[in-house]
Amino acid sequence: MPLVFLIGFMGSGKTTFGKKLANKLRSRFIDLDDAVVAQYKVSGIRELIETKGMEFFREAESEVLKNLSAENAVISTGGGTPCYFDNLQWMKSRGLVVFLKVEEGVILSRLKTTNLAERPLLKGLDDDGLKHFIHEKLEERMPYYNGADIVFDPVHEKIDELTIKLAAS
Repeated sequence: MPLVFLIGFMGSGKTTFGKKLANKLRSRFIDLDDAVVAQYKVSGIRELIETKGMEFFREAESEVLKNLSAENAVISTGGGTPCYFDNLQWMKSRGLVVFLKVEEGVILSRLKTTNLAERPLLKGLDDDGLKHFIHEKLEERMPYYNGADIVFDPVHEKIDELTIKLAAS
């Protein structure tokens, strides 16, 4: 099985679903955010962004992505990863890119139950601000997300359906 890169908006389930998919495919699971945190020896992405800035983070994320030594792995990327530099094309040249397409309402309800302060882009947003942010960012990112090899809805489709699509690709 080639590398499988999961892309999609924050709250779409890339990490949770990615672990299940990796288990199903008998592959390694790699969370790109965790790899960035380990590389830069910080407590989390939030710390890296707060101390070095968003531009530094995007460059670091791209560098770590391209230096991952992985084979037979499912890699969960950050929500913005495919939108910067040549990351999407790079991922497509190394494996299969799967867009976890989840409805805005589902994303909103999931993110409302998380600690927004831990997510730098969402810090300080109220419910209306969060809803607006999700809508605007999703619209901005859709051209990148739609560039994936496979579009999959983890809410309404079964994991076995994705494994069949992956095997056929």
